[in-house]
Amino acid sequence: MPSWDIRPQGVQGQLQLTGTKAGELEKALKTLGTDVSQAAQAAGTAVPGSQAETRLQGPVAPGQAPLSQKAMGPVAAALAEYFKEREKDLKAMAERIQAAVTGAALATREYVEGDLDTAKQAQDAARAVDLDLLKDLGGRK
Repeated sequence: MPSWDIRPQGVQGQLQLTGTKAGELEKALKTLGTDVSQAAQAAGTAVPGSQAETRLQGPVAPGQAPLSQKAMGPVAAALAEYFKEREKDLKAMAERIQAAVTGAALATREYVEGDLDTAKQAQDAARAVDLDLLKDLGGRK
């Protein structure tokens, strides 16, 4: 059995700080997405004005985007491709943060309750970024 010496109040403080920083990161990523979208629109296209929009006919369900689409210029296409490739990295980053926070909280709770085996399982699941296992461990009690 592992030997641990955890101060739950210290863990709680660090989790709160991490949550605050994660919120700031989320806000920055949303702002980045908006700014890149605006930059892509402002970059324009390499086609004449009359061809800058593909007009499609047909009914559109309520609440759906119109069928017509603006032509995408080379800068917009490059930005879209760049962020398409980064999407998996950003998702993995968010999952790792969530796993670390959830794992630390669960492991600390189990430590306080004296269940060191479950605490170790939560710690290992967080290290492996196994969100499903962490959710299962969280609902155990």
